[in-house]
Amino acid sequence: DERMVQLKLQKRLAADILKCGQNRVWIDPTEINDVSQASSRQAVRSLIKDRAIVKKQINGVSRFRVRQRAEAKAKGRHTGFGKRSGTREARMPTKCLWVRRTRVLRRLLATYRDDGKIDCHLHKELYLKAKGNVFKNKRVLVEHIQTERTERERARQLQEQQQARREAAAAARA
Repeated sequence: DERMVQLKLQKRLAADILKCGQNRVWIDPTEINDVSQASSRQAVRSLIKDRAIVKKQINGVSRFRVRQRAEAKAKGRHTGFGKRSGTREARMPTKCLWVRRTRVLRRLLATYRDDGKIDCHLHKELYLKAKGNVFKNKRVLVEHIQTERTERERARQLQEQQQARREAAAAARA
């Protein structure tokens, strides 16, 4: 304890040089003799260079518990009724969900139309149906498009067959 009293000056000078509080100045216990000899700023600077006097790191607040909790929350823990303070609508507005879904569906319809997978008439029809809340999600819409396309193709083929039959009948009559 007597030795530390001798180092009051050195601590004060070191704190001033290191631009920190005296509590953050650490003096190497093995170098105490050298440090006690230092009575000028120049000497203290050289000791700092030699790592006999060191500025201690600030003890921050650990993020470990926060990360741990976030990890658990990602798995679905800590999200029961007791942890909720807002209504369902406040936590995730239905309007927000609607806008999200509508944008997804409209984007899909636009890409299908641009790629030529659907014609402009079918696009218009499906666009209005999407607006009317007919499709729950993207998968349902894609399935609907596929069935619609196959049905239209079948109808077209039937029409062509009928046309061919009519023409054959007309040719037979003539």
